[in-house]
Amino acid sequence: MRTYKEVLEDGIQLLETAAIEEARLDAWLLLEYTADITRAWYYAHMDDGLDAKTEERYRTLCTKRAQHIPLQHITGRAYFMGYEFCVDERVLVPRQDTEVLVEEAISRMRNLEKPQILDMCTGSGCILLSLLLELPQALGTGVDVSEGALCVAKENRKRLGLEQRAELIQSDLFSADYFQKNSGNDHMEYDMLISNPPYIRTEDIEGLMEEVRFHDPVLALDGKENGLYFYEKITEQAGTYLKPGGWLMYEIGCDQGMDVSEIMKKNGFEQIEIKKDLAGLDRVVTGRKMQEEQNV
Repeated sequence: MRTYKEVLEDGIQLLETAAIEEARLDAWLLLEYTADITRAWYYAHMDDGLDAKTEERYRTLCTKRAQHIPLQHITGRAYFMGYEFCVDERVLVPRQDTEVLVEEAISRMRNLEKPQILDMCTGSGCILLSLLLELPQALGTGVDVSEGALCVAKENRKRLGLEQRAELIQSDLFSADYFQKNSGNDHMEYDMLISNPPYIRTEDIEGLMEEVRFHDPVLALDGKENGLYFYEKITEQAGTYLKPGGWLMYEIGCDQGMDVSEIMKKNGFEQIEIKKDLAGLDRVVTGRKMQEEQNV
């Protein structure tokens, strides 16, 4: 019977040979997942024997990771804003950079009594559901064109106990009857429209890392020829669904800040700002719908 330490070292070597960027961390996370242990437990028991069945499963999962299948697809879970989400090949894996968008949204919504949030291109639901968990009085609507993505989002909604506060709608942006029938009604006026839309230029997709290029859904990546298609389409109609003074917030590619700011400006949005992520790169653009005179 081989020890935990020996099995972990084998996993690290396998992933390093496959040029996995964070081989040591990923090997550990797969052991933690497979053997259901903590790091503290490991250091106290690293020389204990690991049963053959668990070792075989660990080796199988490391082999999958060596094929550049995302770690989160292997384990079926990802962490975002401190919460655990189900993920698979039908949705983008939530990324830490997107937490900047959520944190900016929280700062604008925190003092509202019952904020209403619309999350366009919701995917796994990580943005909307995290906001609802952080803002206990908020209600929200998540929209995605992908039926598969919405299945994942519904599972996350259920696991996080948000079925009474989050509505999930299949729609190609604002095309669904849900929007067409209710446009202009009071309950369709949101305090915030937030989105991490597809924004990779079509020609750039081939140059993405294997984990993204081969395993994230292309539908969630492809922002058409110039990467700005969804910003333009969403912004054109955003004002219809936002309250006066409501916020429009986007995650962006690091070179899209000025372009997206101009799209917002062209569509009448004010107080436009570009926010940077922890790496110092442009990551979020925010704008505000013009307020009616009596609300200024």
